Amino acid sequence: MAHRVKILSCSATNKLAKSIAKSYGQSLAEVEVQKFSDGEFGVSIKETVRGCDVFIIQSTLPPQENLMEMLLMIDAAKRASAHRIIAVIPYFGWARQDRKDKPRVPIAAKMIAKMIESAGATRLITMDLHADQIQGFFQIPVDHLYASSIFIPHILNLKLDNLCIASPDMGGSKRAYAYSKNLNCDVVVCYKQRSQANVISHMELIGDVSGKNVILVDDMVDTAGTLSKAADLLMERGAVSVRAICTHAILSGDAYTKIENSKLEELIVTDSVPNIKPHSKIKMLSCADLFSDVMHKVHNNQSISSNFIM
Repeated sequence: MAHRVKILSCSATNKLAKSIAKSYGQSLAEVEVQKFSDGEFGVSIKETVRGCDVFIIQSTLPPQENLMEMLLMIDAAKRASAHRIIAVIPYFGWARQDRKDKPRVPIAAKMIAKMIESAGATRLITMDLHADQIQGFFQIPVDHLYASSIFIPHILNLKLDNLCIASPDMGGSKRAYAYSKNLNCDVVVCYKQRSQANVISHMELIGDVSGKNVILVDDMVDTAGTLSKAADLLMERGAVSVRAICTHAILSGDAYTKIENSKLEELIVTDSVPNIKPHSKIKMLSCADLFSDVMHKVHNNQSISSNFIM
């Protein structure tokens, strides 16, 4: 007998969760969040999930309450005798802390992975992790999706001549190469040096972009300092136009101002992170269909290989 499906949404990504549920073909299960005067909160699932495949949707971006709410929801589903509990995390927060890059620092991504497992999740579905190896921090199955399956058709529809893919830093060169291979075009890399977190002291370009329409590719855009600096550098080196595609639009601090003042023609993002402000240079593509399709296949124990373009 097939297990029923229940789709639950936490607070931060409720809008995306509604889109995923609609694409899946059913409504979100009813949940309630109770808040106490001191800031503590609790969650309650208002309908039975006994014996169900439960998908719990939440991006774990700051504030930390977003992560805590997901953990509480997972624990509630476990204690309510759910059959399987699948954490659907479009944007996996804390992923930048995936290694010890200096003495006496935590590996936060590993700690978060253990917390999700300890809460009771039996599987994880996420998209464009900051570092692929974070999958290895989990002892449960991880379906790591790539937003390239959303972005590449969009790029092809732009019909740009002399296309060139660029990575805004050395760490993203593998991702940029994968895009260039799929699009059969050149690839260049920007080399940056940081004086401190979110502050770039120097940037250089490896490759030629003269007369080319360039698309910068990155997994996330936070303060937009790297993107804006890279866009300006590419235009200085002879690019005809510069666009950027970034899966997770965090856009903190003065990111919108930097984007507005940069030589970027367009920034294309997904809706994995909530509350993106409308902006003339920002275009948002939905990842709801991608997640709902994979959720269908996970529920029916089908292969998800066809969902990968990388």
